[in-house]
Amino acid sequence: MRVQLPADWKAALADELKQPYFQKLSEFVDKERAEHQVFPPEDDVFNAFKLTPYKKAKVLLLGQDPYHDEGQAHGLCFSVKPGVTPPPSLRNVFKELHHDLGCKIPNNGYLVPWAEQGVMLLNAVLTVRAHKANSHKDKGWEKFTDSVISHLNERERPLVFLLWGAYAQKKIKLIDTERHRIVTAAHPSPLSYKKFLGSKCFSAVNKALEELDETPINWQLPDL
Repeated sequence: MRVQLPADWKAALADELKQPYFQKLSEFVDKERAEHQVFPPEDDVFNAFKLTPYKKAKVLLLGQDPYHDEGQAHGLCFSVKPGVTPPPSLRNVFKELHHDLGCKIPNNGYLVPWAEQGVMLLNAVLTVRAHKANSHKDKGWEKFTDSVISHLNERERPLVFLLWGAYAQKKIKLIDTERHRIVTAAHPSPLSYKKFLGSKCFSAVNKALEELDETPINWQLPDL
């Protein structure tokens, strides 16, 4: 597996990349790609790192597993490429954005403008076999992304952790809650959407950013 990390993240995670578990993970992903279709494409796996520099991350939004259908996953949690219909969870995110901040629901699910403003869109697991949800869980990705969270936690400049659902909220144990801000909500999936709607988590993130003397996020996505 080619680890396409920009220089700042490569420096922060240098020790992690040398660990035996990461070598095993890399070999596993290569074998999966040789034998099956794997998402996202290899060049997209580390897009969350390429688009949101280590020192410029202001918000961490944690997802779980990449989308596993054709053409959806491109290395940012919850995001899909232009021209791909937003999946149900993402549609629910847009409904809450409209409800919370009056954002117009866009005609696409391409979240790159958020990433470019400092919202790191990180999945806990960065690859998946086509059409098989969670097929790459417990292979080492979680250890790697826990290390990413820990490195952000250690950073001098505090940030806001936006954690949706029980899986993401388990990561609070990796975060110094005295220094950083935590915003939680139910997961936007159809199963827990009723609890997610009305959470006002986006305005809560912007309020927390202002308290940290950071510029709020413009959550309005442009039509493409």
